Amino acid sequence: MKKTVLKIEASILVSLIICCVLNISAFSNQCDSIREKMLRMHVIANSDSEEDQQLKLKVRDAVLREGKEIFDGSITSSEAEEKITPYISRLEQTAKDVILSQGYDYDVRITVQNEYFKTRTYDNTVTLPAGYYNAVNVVIGEGKGKNWWCVMFPPMCLPSASAECEIDDVLNKEESEIVANGKKYKFKFKIVEIYEEFVKKYK
Repeated sequence: MKKTVLKIEASILVSLIICCVLNISAFSNQCDSIREKMLRMHVIANSDSEEDQQLKLKVRDAVLREGKEIFDGSITSSEAEEKITPYISRLEQTAKDVILSQGYDYDVRITVQNEYFKTRTYDNTVTLPAGYYNAVNVVIGEGKGKNWWCVMFPPMCLPSASAECEIDDVLNKEESEIVANGKKYKFKFKIVEIYEEFVKKYK
């Protein structure tokens, strides 16, 4: 009798573990799809000093103004490198002009690349799972300060009158539910982050 009870308990435990693994696996696949569809932008300050943080915002504004014809919310993640790269020299020069006008001599580098980010919530409304995203990075000087970031596609941060694409047009119903309910999926986001950190370490 005791052995029978132990077998039943063991079977229940195994079933629960399998269900949890399958559930997390499905969630992880959905996170993969979310990351592939998103294009991020990060403007990284030289340092965390108040002056450098203010400069970061001035550079951000200048770069977005100069690149308004491409930063209109229409460039998808898969198109980013091809469409933005031809403008990089012009955008870097614009950023340098702002930096010099403010009395600094920092260098600035603008790149489009696929890189790792931790779980982040944008504007208290959208939570993006940890992992690798295509991103436009504007790095000022040593790039050791806090960064301003946003989602360029689907457009969530850019003042674009022409961009009619919204997040629900890009993500499916399940993916939209995930990014819109960060607190609800907090535990799963953490599991995915731990896994992605492990992958990053050995990539």
